Formats: sequence, C-alpha cells, structure tokens
Amino acid sequence: MLRPLPPARCWLLVLLALVALVPRGVEARPDARGTQKRLYLANDDHTDYLWTGGVTAYRQAFQNMIDYYLDQADATAGQPEDFRGKFNLDGTLWLWEYERARSAADFDRLLDHVRDGSITVPVNPLVQLYGAMSPEQIIRGGYYAGRLERQEGLSFPLVVPMENQTIPGGVASLWAGCGVKYSWKGICNCVTQIDAADRPREVYRFAGPDGRSILMKWNSLLYDEKDIGGYAEARDPAVAVDRLDADPAFLTRWPFDVAGAFGHGWDDLQTTTDAFLNVAQSRSNASRRVIVSNEIDFFEDFEATHGNDIDTFGGAFGNEWDLYVASLAEPTAELRRATERLRGVEALSTLALLADSSFWSTFAAGRDSAMLACGLYAEHSFSPGPGVSEQERADWQRSIQETLTSYANDLDMAARARLGELVDNPNGAERHAVFNPLSWSRTDVARITVSTPFPFHVIDVVTNKPVPFQLVSGRDFAVLAEDVPAVGYRVYEVRGGAGPTFPPVATFAGATLDNGAIAVTMGPRGQLTSVIDHTRGDLQLVTNGGAWGDFENGTSPAVIGEVGPVFATVRALSGGSPAHETRVRLYGGSSPRIDLEATVTENFGGFVDTAWDLAVPGGTWRHEEVGMIATARTQANGGDYANANARTDWLTLNHFLDRSNASFGVTLSSADSPFFRLGDSTPTFLDENSPRATLTVGMQVDGSVGGIANQGGDSFFLHRVAARPHDAWTATDAMRFALEHQNPLLTFRVTGAGPYPAASYSLLGADTSAILWALKPHEDGRGAGVVTRWWNLEDTSPTLTMTWPNDTVVAAWETSHLETDLQPLATGTRTVSLPLLPHGLSTARVALAATTTTVTSPSGPRIDLSIAPNPARTGIDRAICFVLPADGPVKITAYDLHGRRVERVAQGRWPAGPHTVHWAADVAAGVYFLRLETDSGETAKRVVVLGH
Repeated sequence: MLRPLPPARCWLLVLLALVALVPRGVEARPDARGTQKRLYLANDDHTDYLWTGGVTAYRQAFQNMIDYYLDQADATAGQPEDFRGKFNLDGTLWLWEYERARSAADFDRLLDHVRDGSITVPVNPLVQLYGAMSPEQIIRGGYYAGRLERQEGLSFPLVVPMENQTIPGGVASLWAGCGVKYSWKGICNCVTQIDAADRPREVYRFAGPDGRSILMKWNSLLYDEKDIGGYAEARDPAVAVDRLDADPAFLTRWPFDVAGAFGHGWDDLQTTTDAFLNVAQSRSNASRRVIVSNEIDFFEDFEATHGNDIDTFGGAFGNEWDLYVASLAEPTAELRRATERLRGVEALSTLALLADSSFWSTFAAGRDSAMLACGLYAEHSFSPGPGVSEQERADWQRSIQETLTSYANDLDMAARARLGELVDNPNGAERHAVFNPLSWSRTDVARITVSTPFPFHVIDVVTNKPVPFQLVSGRDFAVLAEDVPAVGYRVYEVRGGAGPTFPPVATFAGATLDNGAIAVTMGPRGQLTSVIDHTRGDLQLVTNGGAWGDFENGTSPAVIGEVGPVFATVRALSGGSPAHETRVRLYGGSSPRIDLEATVTENFGGFVDTAWDLAVPGGTWRHEEVGMIATARTQANGGDYANANARTDWLTLNHFLDRSNASFGVTLSSADSPFFRLGDSTPTFLDENSPRATLTVGMQVDGSVGGIANQGGDSFFLHRVAARPHDAWTATDAMRFALEHQNPLLTFRVTGAGPYPAASYSLLGADTSAILWALKPHEDGRGAGVVTRWWNLEDTSPTLTMTWPNDTVVAAWETSHLETDLQPLATGTRTVSLPLLPHGLSTARVALAATTTTVTSPSGPRIDLSIAPNPARTGIDRAICFVLPADGPVKITAYDLHGRRVERVAQGRWPAGPHTVHWAADVAAGVYFLRLETDSGETAKRVVVLGH
C-alpha cells in the first residue's frame, strides 16, 4: 500500500520528532573533512516505465511523488543541510509530464526546488539503452533539458544509465558535450550472460575518445541489486550506512572518506518515504556524517577530496539489454531512418527559415515531442512487465517511433514545398532542385517526379547540357546529378522532346553485373558469391566459399538483370524462411559502390541476419559505436572493448562497419541494421580476427525473457547495406561514404521567384576534413540563429573555419550539444572559427544577418506580436498585443541576450482572438526578447529597456 502524504498540519509534529533524534553535537559543526566520514544517501524512484506501470499510471505517480517530496523539502528547509529532504528523479520526462499536467505556479515551484538542489533531475529523459542509440538520438533526447537550462536558469550535470549491465564507450564524450559532469550506474545483474558484478574499479573518470570525461561511480555488486552496486543501493538506508561505514568487503574496494549509496525505489511504481531523514539524523555521530543526498553533493565532495586519487578509464562494454530493440526490428529501423532523415530535412529548413522568418516556429509543438521521442524509444525495459502486456509495450514503442517519423515527414514536405517557392524559376519551366545536405560537393543519383509527358530530356541549368536519366517507376526518374555543392543545391530542367542517348553503365551476363570497376555475381539465395575489384587487378573481395549479404536459405528460380544509363540492377526473389527478395545495384562513372537492398516479407521469431565474408587478409574491424569509432578488439589486443565485464557477441552498428589492413579494405554502410556479430563471437568471446560479419535483420536474444516475441507480428523488414572497397583506412572516408549512402540527394520542384538563385547555391563551406553532423535552426527559434555540429574523426585538433559565402556573420558561440552557449567564437564578416577536439563532436551557434530578403509565408496561421512603447525606460508599463488564431495555451517569457529566462510574463489558456498583456519591465537596462509560445506556433520580439 502506498504511504499517504501527511496533512500539512502534521508536519510540525513530525519535525519535532525528527529533531529529537539528532545526536548531541551533530547539528552545529564546521567543515568536518579529514575528521569524519561523509556518507551520502540518495533517495529515488527507479522508473521502470511501461514495465511496472503504463503511461497513465506513471504520469500520476510522477505527480504524486513530486508533490510529496516538494512538501518534504519545504517542511525540512529549516533543518541542517544534511537532514533536509531531497529527492532524485530518474529523468526529464518527470518534468515534462508535470509541466503539462499542472498549473504554471506548480511547475515554477518544482523548478525552484530543482534550483535549490532539493530535487535533482538528470539530463536523460528516462533510463536508456545507450548501445541501441545513435549520437543524435542521445543528444536530441536531452533537448528538453537544454531548453529548461536556457529558459529557467537550470543545469543538468548528472546522467543515470541504470540497471542494464553494459554501456558503450563513446557516450562519455557525448554526455560531457551535453554538459554532464557526473554519473552513477548500478546494475540488476539479472537476465545477463556476463559477469558484470565484480569490477576492476569502483569510481573513475570515464573518458571518451575526444579526451573529455565525467566522474563515474559504478560499484561492484557484492550482494544483490538492492545493495551497493545495484540500482537500489539504498533500498534500506540503515543497511546502506552499515555497508558504507563498516563492511569489510566494501571498504577493501572503497578506501575513501566520502562514500555514497544511491537508489531506493527499485521496481515500485512510486515511493514516498521519510526513512532517509530518520536514518541521516539517527545514524550521524562524531565519526561520520550521514547526509540526505541529491547525488550532486556527493560528486562535488568526492571530486574535491579524492579527485586526484582515481584512475581515468575509457572503453566499451558492449550490449546486453540494448539488443532487445532488435526484437521490434522494423520500428527500430524506422526510428533510425527518421533520425537520419533530419540531417537533410533540417538543412532544408535552415535555408527556408533564413528567407521566411515564420517557417520554423509553426513546428514547435511537434518538434518538442519528436525530440523527446528520440530519447524515449530505447527505454531500458523494452519488454512486457508485471504491469504492462506485451501488446501494450509494442504499441507504445510504435507510437514513440511514429511521433518522430511523422514530425520528420511533415517537416520534410513543408521544407521542400517552401524552399521550392523561394528558388527563382525565371521561365516557369519544369525545374527540380537537387539538394545536398552534406558538407562536401558530391556526384550521386537523385530521384525526381516528372510532369512533362514523354519523350523529354533533362538539362543541367548550370552547364545547359543534357544529363543521363532513367525510369524508376511510374513518373519517378533517376537523374545523375554531378558536383552538387556542399549544403546547397543544383537545378535541373525537364524539356519536352527526345534528347541524346547515354550508354548503359554496366553489362549483364549470366548472373554477373559489371560496370568496369566492380563485377558482382548473384547466387540463388540473393547472395553475392563473387565481388571482383577491377581497379585492384581483379581482386576477389569475397572469401573462398563465402558470400556477401547471405540469408543462407531460399532459392530463386531466376536471377534478373536490368541496365540503364544511371544504374544497373541484379535481383533474386529467393523465397526461403522467411521469404526474402534481394536487389543489388551498381552505378556508372567507374564507381566502386555496391548497394544491396533486401526485403523480408514474412513474420519470424528468433534470428534473421545476413552474412558478409570480406576477403581482407590480416584485417582489423572498426565500426561506429555510439559517439566513437571503435576498434573491435579487446583492449588487451589493442582495441576498445574492455577486457572484463563486457558483452561482445552483438556490437552496435551505427553508420558503418569496416575491415581494413595496411593497404586496402572494405566499408559496409548499414542503413537499417542496429547490431553486428563477428565470426563465432559469444557474449564473453570476441572473434576479432574472423573475416565474417553478420548483420542482424531482427532477433530476440537470450530466449523469451526480454524483448517482444515474433517481432510484434510484423511481416515486412527492409535491410539496406552499401559496400565500397578502398585504399588505406581513414575514419573520415568511411563516414563520408556511409553518409552519402544513407543521405540520398533531396529534390524539390522549383516554382518561385527568389530570393534564392535559379541555378545553384551553397550555404556553408568548411576548410577541414571534419564532417558537418547537423545543421539546423536553433531550438529557440530564428532569433537564436543557426546551429552547426561537426565531428572531427582525425587524431589532430584543428580550428575549423566555417564560411558562409552568401550571409554576414553577426556573432557566434560554442555551445553544448544541447545548444546552450559556452563561450563566444572568433568571427569574420563571413567566417566563424571553431576549435575542434580530436575524435570529438563540437557544436556552435551562429547568428546570421541573412542577405536573402525576408518574404511572407503564403499559407498557415500567423501569430502577430507587437510591443509598445519600445524602446522605453525600465519600470515603464509596456502593452504586449497579439492575436491567437485558435483557442489554446499561451506562454510569454522574457529572456536576456544569452537566452536566460528573466521573467515569466504570462501563462494560461486563452480563447482565439486579440489579447493584451502588460509588462512593467522592472529589469536592468539592456536588450531583451519576449517570446510568445502557442500551439499554433511561436514568435519573438526584441525589447530595448533604457536606463533611468
């Protein structure tokens, strides 16, 4: 039974009883460092979301617990700091739900307690499976925290990766880049295939590949998950004190005066207790302080006292429960596709926004939910539980995926349509712009939907010369687009009448397709039995008796080939169990790229995967893990995987996997598969020298205990892999290849009169090999500028110079990955200088005075905002006037130039129509922004406050 909240009138009696328990001499003391142990006990409710309870149950539980512990903090505010009530939330979803369910005053009260340290919130939305995530999903999942940082003056220095036995190596850099300083991890040590309990280090600086680190507390689990090293270390606070103070097994591993036991809620739906207050007061004495902890206080004390006494460790521990996401493989792949799609869609949106100030704001509500979805999908349970059925869990996963997918689709359609109206088409002909979201010029295939009746031909508007094109299906055609500029477009015109003919890019004979650079032979299962690299003396790239893309079952009655002037395809409808079809495509221009697309069209349980046998003698496997390019060897053998406590049968596969020796190699770009296995790897053995990699299509590992059975009933799965032989290995080249494969050129119909030019355009250039990882409008809207994120994959740490050839740079700042300013950057008229870390991601905010003309959006509701008088002196009443196009919630907030919230001017739910709010502007002289947020969009106005 849940403990009821004591009535307010009873709190005084409770406090008097607690004070009577304080040992003599404990309340008033100077800094006791060096004379007393400091034992920190942290209360939390471990959130087993969609396992212990469903969405509605947890929404109410969040509110119940927050209310209880806010009251507890208020009631104990007069106590010594050690004995004041504190509570630790498991993620920002608690804040998100509370903000939406309660009044503005209630939410402000909660935020005040976050500021004073009585409530702690980590940066993560919930407990996550990080090995199942991409860097952008981790970062985007923290965007709500980032917005609260800027608007409410909060900080989120903590992350909590609970219960799962493993963790990736690259997340340390990602967390540090998001502003995280500290983390604690406790495990379940259940449903596991490894020994993760006995750890070689209890506390350390967890370092990422770029050298940044966070302070990590991850104790050995000596007893069970409700004790030290588990995810409920303080399940019994009194027992925890005894462990920290006097347990020989613990003290052998923890020789420090500062110790902590974190976590109380375990698997309960909700937890309300005053046990931590009682134990802290009753168990404190002259030799030890027992402190009710917000976790941050422990880390600050430990770092100040023992920060020079601990090791730095960087390395990967592989995947355990992370693998459950492959049991719902197609929604997992759809989430991945939508995340990747944002790269191009947000770049398009940036161009649209620079010319149309209203564009980005109309997507604010959907964007906030979509970014949160990035972090929610890989919630750590990913299984049915005692409070949630398998169908409920699968339905929730699909709804989270659909939230992101729908947002990406809607933004994509709107950005293409709006940008088409902003690119000049002087003669009104059928024109299509081909857009490249990547930071280097590229030649690739683009797909356009043609309106002009056949016959027609396609002209490059830049050169006025015809280009090859080829029918795909219906009115969809593939066009060879050459030298499309970085972060820019090139325009093509469709003209009636036949044009010149172009030769086919390959020949097809038997079951072999040959484009002059590569020859591939398809077997009856849809596998490639031979891949010949003509550029390397007809080198065979498939091992003897091996194959590429092999499902290892099924037989096709025929292998069919199709050739054209843009691409050539060989395909096999192989049947098998499950039934599948495979297509392999080659391109012209002596391209070594090989695209494989397989579709599985039948439901399955267990494991379905493809085998890739790469004939690269003496090769080393490398792959994009999570925020780092990992060498798939144990650290004892020169790799990145920990020698102990790691699970290494299925490793994370973000953009690519590569096998290379000193002279050549092969890169595999995986658009859909989240995990791969090397050779005969097991949970405790990494078969690092095997030439075979197996890429999962879908699987349910470790029996039926974890994940969703039989893929949740799905019967369609898409599995796309591109391969490319190359010279000596570089991470930059491998990533560029993978990004080109997974980010096809985008197209939109050109119908406008400017301001963007008619033939070609490039928004942004850079002078290093660093890769533009994200280009987008700032989350706070157009007035906050444009955000760029770069990944330097080299050993060096150059200063990158961004060039904006068509815009004037007003100012720029280095920011956290959550888009909160850190420090100003050096700028020129059209340049920004950003120092880069080796092997690290760096983010910058750039304010541009766009040289394009601002034009009016042709459709959709507009939110007009006016402020008068403006400018005016401080303390002078200002009338804020606006018109709501529809009933709904309204929030008006004042911010300073650094994006910090100054004042909540108004908040409520108002009817459609005109409204006026008055603001006294009792603030220091300066420049401010008033931001109006509604369901119909958001807008902001600059306000100048003059001194007296």
